[in-house]
Amino acid sequence: MTEIKIAALQLDVAWEDRARNYERVRGFAENAKSDGADLLVLPEMFATGFSLDPSVTAEPPSGETPRFVAELARELEIGVVAGYVQRRRAGRGANMALAVDRQGRLLAEYAKTHLFAFMDEQEAHEAGAGPRQFAFETVPIACFICYDLRFPELFRLVTDSAAVVIVIASWPAARQAHWDALIKARAIENQLYVVGVNRAGQGGGLEYTGGSAIIDPLGQVLAHAGDRENTILAGIDSDEVARVRKELPFLQDRRF
Repeated sequence: MTEIKIAALQLDVAWEDRARNYERVRGFAENAKSDGADLLVLPEMFATGFSLDPSVTAEPPSGETPRFVAELARELEIGVVAGYVQRRRAGRGANMALAVDRQGRLLAEYAKTHLFAFMDEQEAHEAGAGPRQFAFETVPIACFICYDLRFPELFRLVTDSAAVVIVIASWPAARQAHWDALIKARAIENQLYVVGVNRAGQGGGLEYTGGSAIIDPLGQVLAHAGDRENTILAGIDSDEVARVRKELPFLQDRRF
């Protein structure tokens, strides 16, 4: 299969309230499945919001949030990509993206490479070591997290091997214009699909205005979630990536 339907859930995350977020995600997930979604994408740290208190957010790989994600996938027979904090040494965590298949089996885990020093994220989380890719029903996918979006060299590491890059985020309203520009730029310059999934609402004293979008390899917006809680759905076709790169062979001219 080279074509899949991806649903992006722009969730209004309840701050540090796992039970509430699980309950609401389940309802949205059921609707996405009914609409034909093959893969559901949830925002960065969807179960808690972008809290930098690992004593509240951090869980083992077998913890409550990874279990919820796997169970949701199995029950609905849908792939899921979601963010959570994995417990690490000395009371710290790692800001993770978790991908599972329709049976809830682990496909990949990615730890956020670039930590947001502007909010001292490095005091709470350990940085990851670089990209982790996976195939969902033959479609090659890479997943990055929020602040990673500002570093195009990270995306270049997966340009030749991925057809889709998913970016899960808690990107605040104060810099919404940057998010809007960068998700489109990453798609255009790498000639691949970008699925940017931000949160909405308020949490931790910050406002979030979403802007989640699914962008095609030419930079065209296939679906946009606006500024409130919403689910968007679009089909992506990895063959389209090959077609665009053949017709517009810009990547062949790279020198560095």
